[in-house]
Amino acid sequence: MSLTIDDVKRIAHLARIEAAPHEAEQVLGQLSGIFALIGEMQAVDTAGVEPMSHAQDLMLRLRDDVVTERDQHAAFQAVAPQVEADLYLVPKVIE
Repeated sequence: MSLTIDDVKRIAHLARIEAAPHEAEQVLGQLSGIFALIGEMQAVDTAGVEPMSHAQDLMLRLRDDVVTERDQHAAFQAVAPQVEADLYLVPKVIE
């Protein structure tokens, strides 16, 4: 994909970024380099490669799924301004 200066100016306008003419030339070069790299990466044959969750073959340390804190529900609701049926009531802000 090749970009033009007009494309860069349009992208800058959409992003609400002010770009001077000399900056647009520089950004054009950087964006072209990024798109060239993406093109190279898409050209690589990845058939037969399994997806990985991490670049290294790491195993996550898992912990037991147990409760570690005591229930403080009643204490938190005791200091709330308004509570009904164990739910916090808040003022309506959108009509």
